[in-house]
Amino acid sequence: MNNYSEKIAITTGDPNGIGAEITIKALKKLDLPADKILLVSNRKVLDFYGKLDKDYEIIEIPFNSEINAGMVTKEGGEFSFQSLKKVCEMHPKAIVTAPVAKNALHLAGHIFNGQTEILEHYLSHDGQKAEMLFVAGNFKVLLLTRHCALKEVTISKDFVANKILNLKKFFKEHYQIQNPKFALCGFNPHSGEDGILGREEIEILHPVVAELRKLGVDISDPLPADTLFVKAAKDYLSKAQQPTYDGYIANYHDQGLIPIKTVAGDSTVNMTIGLDIIRTSPGHGTAFDIAGKDIADENGMISAIKEVL
Repeated sequence: MNNYSEKIAITTGDPNGIGAEITIKALKKLDLPADKILLVSNRKVLDFYGKLDKDYEIIEIPFNSEINAGMVTKEGGEFSFQSLKKVCEMHPKAIVTAPVAKNALHLAGHIFNGQTEILEHYLSHDGQKAEMLFVAGNFKVLLLTRHCALKEVTISKDFVANKILNLKKFFKEHYQIQNPKFALCGFNPHSGEDGILGREEIEILHPVVAELRKLGVDISDPLPADTLFVKAAKDYLSKAQQPTYDGYIANYHDQGLIPIKTVAGDSTVNMTIGLDIIRTSPGHGTAFDIAGKDIADENGMISAIKEVL
């Protein structure tokens, strides 16, 4: 039985997107030892988008269809899903995933809201929950809720407390930051304005902060997100060695991702934490509009691989 516990496994995502192209380009630039990398893909897909310069081990995922660069297809969704399922069975040191298309996954009958949910489905045990942490240098943002409609975003005291306690544990283990300093975004505009614009701060977030502080968590009161992220952006752009906060906690997807992607762009890394294996991915999508044109920027994939070296 093969032992992949010391290898970084890379999936190349949707075969009709830019995943294989940016993987090949990133590996060429990084020039890593071939025995440290494992590709979960298909030789036909890889050869279509470029040429590897090292003899990396490749775990073949069947793909008998035509490659239709730039198109959303059922076959592409099936390949994406089977690649993720396979990499979960292998238990590598870390997983790096190129982008997939949710609509292609759904066409293939795999009704998940993203790769994070698939990884959680196959890797979680004993109540583990996958969390989305977005990283760009000293700018790090945890999302309390992930891919759901804005009208469905709800939080509770236990829900928020557990995620922040897990985040502190991750910072200690992965970044060796013993007592990270966290900033919590308010749920409502202006953090609710004393209940005028919403009561989530009063009824949920302020009580959670009080309990977390009793447990030794260094966390701010819920603060207005629009001004809070100005500090994060300044720290990122100045490459501050001691950022104002080690991590920011956003309540929902766009509250956290708009600011980090605005300043870091495609260098933003999507990191899945909370499971036994860390997974990273570029912060961008499949870019079907430029697939097959050999113009895709590999910097996001480079950042994703570097994060788990």
